Amino acid sequence: MDRVLRLASQKAVVIFSISSCCMCHAIKRLFCELGVNPAVYELDEDSKGREMEKALNSLLGRSPPVPVVFIGNKLIGSTDKVMSLHLSGDLIPLLKKAGAIWL
Repeated sequence: MDRVLRLASQKAVVIFSISSCCMCHAIKRLFCELGVNPAVYELDEDSKGREMEKALNSLLGRSPPVPVVFIGNKLIGSTDKVMSLHLSGDLIPLLKKAGAIWL
């Protein structure tokens, strides 16, 4: 858990992902198209990925945990939460507040 929280605090936007996951790809692409340069941690390519996945499960209280997005060191959640924020118009102000974009 400590490693996940430490990694989540290192950049304005942090995404925990699995490289073969289509929803992870969609979320990474969304942030890139918005001009965000997120830190992306591919759990399937990390030697401690299974441990991090368990910690993310604990944080979210459900499975599967990916993608998991942190903005401004705050847990946002998975695809459904990010897309809800985007569709409601609340994602960009959140990204601005975190210093991830300057539009």
